[in-house]
Amino acid sequence: MRTRSLRLRLFLAGVAAIAAALALAGFVLVLLFEHHVERTMDDDIETYVRQLVSDLDVDAEGRLRIITATPDPRFARFRSGFYWQAASDDSRDVERSASLGEEALDFPAGCESGDRIFYHRLRGPWDNALLGGQRCVALGGAAPLRVRVLVALDLAGVARARDAFAAELVAALFLIAVGLTFATWIQVGLGLAPLAGLGVAVGEIAKGRRRRLDSPAPPEVQPLIDEVNGLLDERDKEIARARNRAADLAHGLKTPLTALAADARLLREKGETEIARSLDRIGDAMHRHVARELARARSRGLARGGEQAPVAEVVDALARTLASAGTTAAFEMRIARDARVAVDRVDLMEILGNLMENASRHARSRIRVSAVAGCFVVEDDGPGLPEGSEALIRRRGGRLDETGGAGLGLAIVQDVLDAYGADMRFSRSDLGGLRVEVDLSGATGPQTTA
Repeated sequence: MRTRSLRLRLFLAGVAAIAAALALAGFVLVLLFEHHVERTMDDDIETYVRQLVSDLDVDAEGRLRIITATPDPRFARFRSGFYWQAASDDSRDVERSASLGEEALDFPAGCESGDRIFYHRLRGPWDNALLGGQRCVALGGAAPLRVRVLVALDLAGVARARDAFAAELVAALFLIAVGLTFATWIQVGLGLAPLAGLGVAVGEIAKGRRRRLDSPAPPEVQPLIDEVNGLLDERDKEIARARNRAADLAHGLKTPLTALAADARLLREKGETEIARSLDRIGDAMHRHVARELARARSRGLARGGEQAPVAEVVDALARTLASAGTTAAFEMRIARDARVAVDRVDLMEILGNLMENASRHARSRIRVSAVAGCFVVEDDGPGLPEGSEALIRRRGGRLDETGGAGLGLAIVQDVLDAYGADMRFSRSDLGGLRVEVDLSGATGPQTTA
């Protein structure tokens, strides 16, 4: 089963490498241990052979005899695993250790006189594996007697020592594997730390808290950071071009829409009310589309990392604008002078401007704007919102009266709020009219929309 986690992949690969390396190391160490024990046996065999050769002699009749047996008591114990045997070249005279009993060892083929000892692996009389050392010597005077001397040790002791060493080695290697596995997990975490930091930084870009990824970074990560920063730069340029095109479109349509409204007014004065009403509907539809696309263009993610709009300043400017436009209702502001919110200033003016304009259109005498920790409330003392009409006013072009406006304000507000991952709620105000609440405290920042 394949995993998509890079951390887990690297960790499992590291664990597999550790397991393979330790298994190979254990196998080699066991072989080296066995080889070392056999070298020790070679040294023991050489000692026993030389000792045995020094204890051999030829009597007056030219017969082989043993002067003194080797002092190691294991050669005297039956089937002890320590055996020696000496025989003349014609096998007429044979001497052997008591450990062999009535059995005999098979001499390896070939034998050259001299000081050298030749080592062979033998099969013992009880079908046991032996390591033997053979030396051929010439004993006697004028007519020397050629004698073969063979000392053999049972390899079962080597196997037992090897198995005991392997058992202890496995326990030690297991502890080493645990430590290396833990170190591998830490190493993978440290190696992927720059990527984790990169993920956090990208998340902050998505929330509008920064504009670019930090540099420099590790050489392996820097190319990715450069590419992402390049994409962000291109996105900012594209968004700026989109806003400019939207502004140019609005400016280009302003004059034709004004002329269309003037023509409708002239037709109405001439009594062509049906034609004038049709032109008004066409102009109204065009105005809605232009206004909505302008709002969407503004909310298309010009992420200005770290920018915070001054709330009190924005609300004061909007209140003055509405007052100069003929609003008679008094504005009551409950906003700290140093209050700021992590929202683009233009977007904040779009949100609050539409809400305050809507309140001013329906208020009798009072409009209250409150802001606490990024949560905004706009209330009025007008007639309020009839039951069941919330869906209507949220819909594009939806409005409760025909006294003015394009019925697009709250839909534009919702478009901008969608870009910030926020929403608005409607309820009745204690002033008697509508209460609209917008919570931008957890705004995720402008995001690109299609």
